[in-house]
Amino acid sequence: MLGSDVLLCFIFYSTLLVLKMYIIAIFTGQVRLRKKAFANPEDADRHGGLQFCRTDPYVERCRRAHVNDMENILPFLFLGAVYSMTGPSYAVARLHFLVFFLGRVLHSIAYLLALKAPTRSFAYVIAQVPCVSMAIQILMEVASFA
Repeated sequence: MLGSDVLLCFIFYSTLLVLKMYIIAIFTGQVRLRKKAFANPEDADRHGGLQFCRTDPYVERCRRAHVNDMENILPFLFLGAVYSMTGPSYAVARLHFLVFFLGRVLHSIAYLLALKAPTRSFAYVIAQVPCVSMAIQILMEVASFA
């Protein structure tokens, strides 16, 4: 029922990306607990008092990494799913999915470890190349129907 090898490959990399998002969300929560920097008064009160309802630079860094994932992985999920239905070559599709995955992993590592610029920007651009490529190929495939 899952269909083609391309779709199965897309499902594999998409699932890894979603798991990566969960891991960063859990990591952010753990950093909040360790730093005692809670976003909500009820959480701060539960963990020592309202003085811990505060921001922390590293918690914010983790949170931004997670938000950035959502801003980039969610469009990839749409593009990759539709692209998989256009009948691309397995090798080319796999390369698109792998490059995006590796770019996002590098981006998260660069964000969380505060690696020197332009590491994070480089990872972002690398991950965007397959998305732009997939979007163009999708548009070329469906343009005659618009």
